Amino acid sequence: MSEFISIAIIVLAAIVHASLQLGLGCLLLLYHESAGKHIQSKTRNLVGSFISGVGTIAFLLLATACFVISNTFDGALSIQILTAAIGILIALAIVMWFFYYRRGSSTELWLPQIVAKFINNRAKVTNSNTEAFSLGVTTGFAEMPFIIILLLVAGNSVLELDPMYQPLMVAFYTIIAIIPLVVFNIIIRTGHNVVEIQKWRVRNKLFLRIISGLGFLALGLFIFAFKILDLS
Repeated sequence: MSEFISIAIIVLAAIVHASLQLGLGCLLLLYHESAGKHIQSKTRNLVGSFISGVGTIAFLLLATACFVISNTFDGALSIQILTAAIGILIALAIVMWFFYYRRGSSTELWLPQIVAKFINNRAKVTNSNTEAFSLGVTTGFAEMPFIIILLLVAGNSVLELDPMYQPLMVAFYTIIAIIPLVVFNIIIRTGHNVVEIQKWRVRNKLFLRIISGLGFLALGLFIFAFKILDLS
């Protein structure tokens, strides 16, 4: 039962990670900018490299979280730290509901203007797979204020599993985290227009905001129920 709880926390954290919108917004921007300058195969390669960069940094960050927990916290986060993590998750749920998106009829996010401008400029001038990969890595780092707590609780749960399965679960977390990028990449490849997808995001901004916030809240309550209260 305890292993099931650990896996459930990993999956929930990965789903919340996947619900964040910076990676998807950057992917659509890259697709839009590249499609006007390159042949279709070149654009697809750039987008594929971008997704690889997002996945790689997610994998490495979670592996790093596992390493830090293993060597700094004696292999497991204490009840006190987990309690603080729950408070942060609940606070982030509120942030998602009210502050993650900027006001207005767009999907502009919370990012400081200097960071948003940097990412936008990099997406516009990306011409090689290496640049696209690094853009994906940068995007992953830019979401750190929201994902660091997800990485900590997921890493703590990874370490509760049999060591044989820990690398597999880190990879599984990564796959879930990048699923939206892969899905929308497939949607675009099958003929849907980037502009249409962006309009869909604008129309459903409230829904996406609510779902993401509920994800943070659900993860916090799940940890509280099965780790703090020890209902397992």
